[in-house]
Amino acid sequence: MKKALICGISGQDGAYLAQLLLNKGYTVCGTSRDAQMSSFGNLVRLGIRDQVKLESMSLTDFRSVLQVLAKIQPDEVYNLAGQSSVGLSFDQPVETLESIATGTVNLLEAIRFTGAPIKLYNAGSSECFGETREGSASETTPFRPRSPYAVAKAAAFWEVANYREAYGLFACSGILYNHESPLRPERFVTQKIVAAACRIGQGSQEKLHLGNISVKRDWGWAPEYVEAMYLMLQQDKPDDYVIATGESNKLEDFVATAFACVGLDWREHVVTDAGLYRPTDIAVGRGHPAKAREQLGWQAKYKMRDVVRMMVEARMENSPQKLG
Repeated sequence: MKKALICGISGQDGAYLAQLLLNKGYTVCGTSRDAQMSSFGNLVRLGIRDQVKLESMSLTDFRSVLQVLAKIQPDEVYNLAGQSSVGLSFDQPVETLESIATGTVNLLEAIRFTGAPIKLYNAGSSECFGETREGSASETTPFRPRSPYAVAKAAAFWEVANYREAYGLFACSGILYNHESPLRPERFVTQKIVAAACRIGQGSQEKLHLGNISVKRDWGWAPEYVEAMYLMLQQDKPDDYVIATGESNKLEDFVATAFACVGLDWREHVVTDAGLYRPTDIAVGRGHPAKAREQLGWQAKYKMRDVVRMMVEARMENSPQKLG
């Protein structure tokens, strides 16, 4: 029976990945900075909280990382931890860099130090590519990060590549484009949109305030994207992969779809707020996932409109008052 350690198990991807690995017969251990105080609401929501062993670990503390690796002795480690919001990274650049870049190098160094044949998956990000205009980005597209979050993710990506080449570690990065689900917290704009559309559909008189809705993104379904993470660690050789749908849509289209799902015209309920614009942003994000399709046999089944519909349906199901 394989044993997996998921760093950052309390987040959206960590919870879905835990569910996937449990279904494959893994023993799953997860870490949080304070496992005694964390509610692990996503694990509870998926009904798997009691099937997962939980440990406290701080990725920015090398001794803490080493202790947990020695205690758990995992076959696979999935690094999904660290500050995960692009917007928040402009307010907390140091915390973002430390939690992602320092955390990743601590994990790599601890694996190297133990000498155990551990396979490592690192959560990369499409934000590293920066502005690619109307083109789609592949594994060979240069990085031009445009946020503290993207800078940190780029640093972590090259740390992984360096340890793979210098020390022969089985370490790979998944360069994931935007992927959503009902487990997204409302500080992410996609869930903010879905939640507001559902409330307004149920009679709320509020207005939804959004920043730049002309940006384009490549949106996929999170439960599918964690399958790609798993597949990367089942290959004979470690490598990096772009994980995306290959299709991009405007945020405006995401908004329109969400409101259409509850029978409303978004233009009557949305206000553009210049105060919500980011200092720097990416106009278009689109991935080129051919390598993942050819080498991993992975392909996204769900595109943006499917994702929005499933998020709205989940929100309405959990709502105290259903749509009439």
